[in-house]
Amino acid sequence: MMEEIRRYLESKFGKGVNVVRVSELTPQGEQELKGFGYGKPYLIVFATPQGERREAVLSSMRGDHFGHEHFADRAQILLWQYSAFNKLPKHVRALDVGYFAHDGSLKSVSDAAEFFLLCEKAEGVEYYKDLERISKEGLKPLDEERAAALAGYLAEIHAEKGGPQREGLYIRRIRELVGHGECIFGLVDSYFTGGTSCIDFMSEEDFLELEKSCVEWRWRLRKKAHRVCVVHGDFHPWNVLFREGTDFTVLDRSRGEWGEAADDVSSMTINYIFCSLLKYGELKNEFKKLFDVFFETYLDKTGDEELLEVIQPFYAFRGLVIASPLWYPHISTGVRMKIFRFIKNVLASERFELGDVNKYFKEW
Repeated sequence: MMEEIRRYLESKFGKGVNVVRVSELTPQGEQELKGFGYGKPYLIVFATPQGERREAVLSSMRGDHFGHEHFADRAQILLWQYSAFNKLPKHVRALDVGYFAHDGSLKSVSDAAEFFLLCEKAEGVEYYKDLERISKEGLKPLDEERAAALAGYLAEIHAEKGGPQREGLYIRRIRELVGHGECIFGLVDSYFTGGTSCIDFMSEEDFLELEKSCVEWRWRLRKKAHRVCVVHGDFHPWNVLFREGTDFTVLDRSRGEWGEAADDVSSMTINYIFCSLLKYGELKNEFKKLFDVFFETYLDKTGDEELLEVIQPFYAFRGLVIASPLWYPHISTGVRMKIFRFIKNVLASERFELGDVNKYFKEW
């Protein structure tokens, strides 16, 4: 490790750096280095090529259950610290930010402005194109096969359970469902401009009651952490590319590997409901068929009847998406109102009734 630290410092200060010593910093003070581990601060004393003696502290983060479980969580915090420390008067100065590579070397990313991801190009057509065609032309046999294939895929990935060691990630996922900026609370905020709701039939008090219901569901689902499984996290028709037949690729996995199966199931099936609302004002005909095929396939393969007791807040999340004037500005007020009735009524239900979805669109 001493040699890796020297090479890293030379990348920052030039050839000829001399590492004088590396020691561990503890609450009791500086201690002799006996090994290296993540999450501990280390004092590095070195001389620059110009002979200047410098002291620096190298620190990293250990994963924990406070939103730091994933590598990206820890990277986010360290990147923010590097950008923010030096802007505050009298704050200790940040010299660099970087990462430990798999080969043990230390790499700098201090000149990064924004990060990017480079992926392979996937061939295929977005599944939402199928739904648009179905709305105009009706069902083909392949459409039912594709709905079944999507449900079968989820059954396959959800079969991998996380076990007790990952129950904390389930609780985190439920916390994020309610409080994350991309999820329920963030979506509610997006309905307000200058403190005023952008839809006239939902007041601030209405949204407050909706949020209270979601918080109650958070406490209910915290007791369901045994359900933790592998998930996609954003399994909707824009993130599925179909090729020939039932061959498809998925895109844009979101918010971690582990979570609740109902997240994925609600994300896809809300779109069958939405397309039917746009065409019929209720769930019926071709879109009810797809909805039924999807659920029948999924429940037959998984036997997960408990899913119908936990899917409600996930449907509320996805309902807030499809009702949003940001993404769907041209839908009628009547459809938007039905979506909010659906959200309210589903949140008030102990079990989601697959055979009577249309009752959730009515005033109770």
